[in-house]
Amino acid sequence: MTVSKTPQTRFRVAHLNPRQPTDFALAPDDAARAALADELGLDALPRLGFTGQIRAVSSDAWEVTGTLCARVVQPCVVTLAPVATDLQDMVHRIFSPHVAPPQGDEVEMPDDALEPLGQFIDTEAIMTEALVLALPLYPRAEGAALDAAEPAPDEPARKPLAGLADLLKQSRHRPD
Repeated sequence: MTVSKTPQTRFRVAHLNPRQPTDFALAPDDAARAALADELGLDALPRLGFTGQIRAVSSDAWEVTGTLCARVVQPCVVTLAPVATDLQDMVHRIFSPHVAPPQGDEVEMPDDALEPLGQFIDTEAIMTEALVLALPLYPRAEGAALDAAEPAPDEPARKPLAGLADLLKQSRHRPD
């Protein structure tokens, strides 16, 4: 009996070797992709993979670089027909102990790639975030377009303030 080993997705920072990079490769199975697709409101997520390295940078920071590859199926914003999109995105994050987590309702983020360093670096969370950021905001099926109603050419365009100048002239010439 062969037991397949699931890939490691959370790396304890204290166990990472600062002298050599740590490789990782994530390829969620069908059930995990289906659950993620459901969570993100996708019709389907037939392919998803995230590969890269974790390496020490500067004195106490860690850098995660990788490539996200995915195929997503989303509803068209015009026709609701399924739209398949292939995504390939480069991911870069730096985890530093000198970055504090954001506090409050409105926070200005200084750098998108800079993250606070905790006890673990979670590559699955990084993969999910990168997927969400790479998704098309308004997927459209081929040939789908919004039909905007345009005024008929023989119908004059309405100008709501056209008579305002005449009203002002009349009010100035009226005796009190």
